[in-house]
Amino acid sequence: MAALLSRVPRPTRVDLWLALGLLLLSAGSTALIEVFGPLPEDRPAWPWGYALILTACLPVLWRTAFPCTVALITVVAATVYYPLAFPDGVVMLSALVMLYTLVRWGYRIFGWLLGPGLFVLLNVYGLLTGGGLRADTMATLAWIIVLLCVAEILRWRDVYRRADREREEESARTREEELLRRASDERLRLARDVHDTVAHNISLINVQAGTALYLMESQPERAAEALSTIKQTSKDTLTELRAMLGVLRAVDESAPRAPVPGLERVPDLVEGARGAGVAVELRVTGQERRLAVGVEGVAYRAVQEALTNVVRHSGADRAWARIDYGLSELLVEVTDDGRGTVGPPAPGNGIIGMGERAALIGGTVDAEPVEGGGFRVRVRLPVDGGPARGQGEPG
Repeated sequence: MAALLSRVPRPTRVDLWLALGLLLLSAGSTALIEVFGPLPEDRPAWPWGYALILTACLPVLWRTAFPCTVALITVVAATVYYPLAFPDGVVMLSALVMLYTLVRWGYRIFGWLLGPGLFVLLNVYGLLTGGGLRADTMATLAWIIVLLCVAEILRWRDVYRRADREREEESARTREEELLRRASDERLRLARDVHDTVAHNISLINVQAGTALYLMESQPERAAEALSTIKQTSKDTLTELRAMLGVLRAVDESAPRAPVPGLERVPDLVEGARGAGVAVELRVTGQERRLAVGVEGVAYRAVQEALTNVVRHSGADRAWARIDYGLSELLVEVTDDGRGTVGPPAPGNGIIGMGERAALIGGTVDAEPVEGGGFRVRVRLPVDGGPARGQGEPG
């Protein structure tokens, strides 16, 4: 019995307050009618009337977990209550709530069959038993149909808004990918410029160096001019390289030509680290969802850089990667059991580049040794705040 109860889902806070409110309204209205305005034909509500009220209201606790089952129990109990001549309270309110819930949440056919169907059956029962059609029952049926129509309208409005929001997100994602493609093309252009500049100037330096060696004894003045040209050319080359590499700075990686990798490719990184001999465990918590391209790209690069450091430098046997989808923040954490560092880690291109990419979208990076051995990299990225459309490259 205890095991069975442990598998029953806990009611949500909304369902708890809704069930409590319906129970108080239904039982309270019945009690008030019995005390202040009883009708001669009313039967005492205690105990069976209140039992039906409890049966109609209590299942609403599990409205979210079992909407169809709860609606069936609630509607049947509330509908049966009235023909038994108990005081005419607001027991039907719980049935109305569940019928509205069914249609609003997408259980349309069941909701439309359950609501009007039971009232039609009750009126047929009344005709067969000689009771005739009750005006109040027909009015209630009309109100139920109006309620179901309102639920349909609101449901379609939600569907339209959801589709409109998805279109906006897709449009924003397309714009982001276009900007990233243009940035990639620009980086490729700069890479070609670097190649052309270096190839040209190095060739010039090579020719001038040969000339200087050839003329050093016979024509020292021309040899000095060649050496001067070499000095100026090498200075210009270094200046241009510094300017271009400030944009193109990348480690062990060419300019991207494929779609920007996201969190869906993190398992590939984990498998790669495992293939290198490190037992990596990946854990994903929170509600997984598609994030902005910039956020997913920065998170992917952070995991990539952290696992690369684990494989190359840590000497670790095991590592743990965690991705936590928060409501307003994405947390990426990689921890290993390797040698760690003594004191703060020496700043390298990897950690610096990771911090720069995170800072572009308003995030932070913490890299520090773990007490007792090992090293931890923790990256926090805003999900919906700041300029969350950036995309950096590894440093």
